Amino acid sequence: MKYVDYGYVRINLQQIMDEQNISINKLAFRAEMQRTQLKSYIKNDVQRLDISVLARLCYALECSLSDLIKYIPPDDSNSI
Repeated sequence: MKYVDYGYVRINLQQIMDEQNISINKLAFRAEMQRTQLKSYIKNDVQRLDISVLARLCYALECSLSDLIKYIPPDDSNSI
């Protein structure tokens, strides 16, 4: 089977937290989430995005979904 690079989705949570000067503890409180779950999103270490989690983060950070996640297309030389 041929390997196909589809690109990836990056979560910009750490960047937004830095811009807003908000700690993981404060965000966990505002979004009603566990810090361990937030750490996974900060590290981009999630396999499946949960839309309710994304909604909580957007609400707590007063940002849009397009601010929070970004699609990074594949390198043109590796595409189909």
